Amino acid sequence: MCRFLLQFYLLILFFSHKTCQKANALNYPPFLIEEATIPQIQSEFKAGRLNSTSLVQFYLNHIQKLNPQLHAVIEVNPDAFLLAEKADAEKLSTGLLLGDLHGIPILIKDNIASKDKLNTTAGSFALLGSKVPRDAGVVRKLKKAGAIILGKASLSEWAGARSLNIPKGWCARGGQTKNPYLLTADPCGSSTGSAVGVSTNMVAMSLGTDTAGSILCPSSANSVVGIRPTVGLTSRAGVIPVSHTQDTVGPICRTVTDAVYLLDVIVGYDVYDHKATRSAAQFIPKGGYKQFLKTEGLQGKRLGIVRNPDLSPGSAEAISFEKHLATMRKKGAILVENHMFSKFLNLSTDDEQIVLKYEFKHDVNIYLSRLLQSPVRTLADIISFNTQHAMEEKLFEYGQGKFIQSQNTSGLKAQEYKKALETDRMLTKTGIDRALKSYKLHALVSIDIQIKSVLAIAGYPGISVPAGYNTSGVPFGIFFAGGRGSEPTLIEIAYSFEQATKVRKVPSLSR
Repeated sequence: MCRFLLQFYLLILFFSHKTCQKANALNYPPFLIEEATIPQIQSEFKAGRLNSTSLVQFYLNHIQKLNPQLHAVIEVNPDAFLLAEKADAEKLSTGLLLGDLHGIPILIKDNIASKDKLNTTAGSFALLGSKVPRDAGVVRKLKKAGAIILGKASLSEWAGARSLNIPKGWCARGGQTKNPYLLTADPCGSSTGSAVGVSTNMVAMSLGTDTAGSILCPSSANSVVGIRPTVGLTSRAGVIPVSHTQDTVGPICRTVTDAVYLLDVIVGYDVYDHKATRSAAQFIPKGGYKQFLKTEGLQGKRLGIVRNPDLSPGSAEAISFEKHLATMRKKGAILVENHMFSKFLNLSTDDEQIVLKYEFKHDVNIYLSRLLQSPVRTLADIISFNTQHAMEEKLFEYGQGKFIQSQNTSGLKAQEYKKALETDRMLTKTGIDRALKSYKLHALVSIDIQIKSVLAIAGYPGISVPAGYNTSGVPFGIFFAGGRGSEPTLIEIAYSFEQATKVRKVPSLSR
């Protein structure tokens, strides 16, 4: 607790010092920055009406204002202004931008390594002070593109791998991240801070990770756009792992456009994650993903409707779904109804949990062994640390049952693991692939977040787009899902839907 209070005090000191030291150079009206897209920000850069230093100042001021209540950001980068000034100098000296993200701040989830003054801890005190050997693969790409690492976003501790009892969005270092639309509502996890930070205009874009819905669920719950890429399309090197079978890194932004701009930068081969990224490289389109931002993207698309039989017909979700399906038809989509599609939502997750508990121990031990410096080197060390720091880690309230189950596994040669992995793969082939092929579908569409589980098991992509708000004002999303490497088609569909509906509302808390 003392360490947490010290970090909070230092954070306040940082903001106070920087706010006094750095005036907003252009006195740029905040209401013009809020909700601005990446193309709009770059347009302002080019016109000379905005610079990166002013943009960083705006976001840090917003974090200072909102974060004490929302707990979306664990740390801010003490070099954020230096990086902004560097970006401004580069733009002035050449008159050119390095790329679409040059000089634009980004929050990255606290399980994604950055070799700078920021910690990488998965929200746990157990990794505080550890030293990573290098930037994560996706962070290297971001820095090469000129993006500014603004800070680390909070998350469900260890990306949900510690215990089933931990509330979504809670971690020892960051506390409980809150839903900005209704503070008592589920903010969903595990990329909670990434979604809340973007939704409340603490930043323009963020990175999350997804093992079993950890991008799609918080994006839905916080009225933003999340893309879960095909496993291997983005590098997991330098990311604190849960499962090499299911882990993927992807964008969380306010619009499909911004998410696609970010996706374009982070995809591609990485020598440190060569097995996964080499096999997925075949799916990256020549010319990138921006070419698929088409307003007519729904035209001619065959979409399989995945319904939730438990959804009340009079609920806001059900009413919105029918309304959105009608909109898709008007935009030229061909909607295919089949009760078999809904069975996807009821696939057993027992085998998935077996795979995750075996792979977590195997994968996290490898990650920890490669750190240059670390208080813990194995999963057994983490369990011991939590026992010794029970108050700080709220061990008595939340436990670490999943950790203990994972620690008790016997390695990836175990028959239990092999059988579960094979069953998962078989379900995928008899589920998504068969449906897409048999009914000549371009994608599946659902209002039910449970579709995330099937995508996770398959390692397939999905996109969440804001779809509505329930009677309490809490957001929900609509999900578009496809087969391996189907991102171009999903982007066409999601962008066309977004432009036809424009559902997103700014949370009143962030105004």
